[in-house]
Amino acid sequence: MTDIDTSAEQLENAVFAKRREVHSNGEADSDDKPLPAALRQSAAGKSPAQWAYERLIMYIKNFEETLDNDHEVGMGFVGGDAGVIRVEGLGFYDPDIITFYGSDMAGAKTQIVQHVSQMNVMLRAAPKHIDQEAPNRIGFRLAAELEDPATT
Repeated sequence: MTDIDTSAEQLENAVFAKRREVHSNGEADSDDKPLPAALRQSAAGKSPAQWAYERLIMYIKNFEETLDNDHEVGMGFVGGDAGVIRVEGLGFYDPDIITFYGSDMAGAKTQIVQHVSQMNVMLRAAPKHIDQEAPNRIGFRLAAELEDPATT
């Protein structure tokens, strides 16, 4: 039996986030994975910065889930020579700025401020600090805020 959407359901489906990923090993990631409350809401009324911030958090969290205990998420910036930073914080400034906080591979404090139209990032497994017992998992803390802003 084929489901037929009402016009209200069609309009609603047009404004809610959709995603799909297919990998060469046959794995697929799509709407089957539950999204936090902030991403189950319409993008209408959100600034481009907030919308990019929320989705980037989920990419970071999902990437961290694939890492072992010797690595944490690092981020490279495509098209520039900023190099790779260990991600220690992420923010946005409405309507269109995303800010990345962290340290470079030499340990220097780093902050990158980027317009959402220029955002091209590469997530990368970076070795955790030698003196750390466990890797820093920023994505999980950020994702908790998307579920309940009172958790941070």
